[in-house]
Amino acid sequence: MSTGILLFHPNYAASKINRRLINTLEARHPADVTVRDEYALYPDFKVDKAAEQAFVESIDHLVLEFPFYWYSAPALLQQWKDTVLAPGWAYAGGTALDGKTVQLVVTTGSPASRYQTDGEYGHTMKELLSPFELTAFRVDLTWREPILVQNTSAISEEELDAAAKRYADAFTD
Repeated sequence: MSTGILLFHPNYAASKINRRLINTLEARHPADVTVRDEYALYPDFKVDKAAEQAFVESIDHLVLEFPFYWYSAPALLQQWKDTVLAPGWAYAGGTALDGKTVQLVVTTGSPASRYQTDGEYGHTMKELLSPFELTAFRVDLTWREPILVQNTSAISEEELDAAAKRYADAFTD
């Protein structure tokens, strides 16, 4: 299965967590996984619709990886969806995504305990990520449960190594 990771990190060069995840994944799956740093490709937010659609058409499994900012994704991911998931291609008669899967890989600085109905934020990650699941449904992508790496502001090296291994292991099929 070919996997395409679309990385939406506004400051990937300074990212310890996402960089470790990506480096581990690329080391384990150099032939099966392609990573695209969307902020490096589109610093002006002018997403190349044709190039992105061609890339998505070339893979079986789409991964959207991003740090969780203000209970959502970075702005470029929304711009990407608005541009790429076009009627006639992704829905409203379009079938380009049929048979493909999608998965989120999300990092949060806060611990998982804060993302509970009885936690500090009063909402679960499932609830907060539900717009992505609904988008997948709308464009006929098969939804896979998100991979969450949480508490990154206090993560130890051992915990980060374990998270990176779990991340790479998720793409063995």
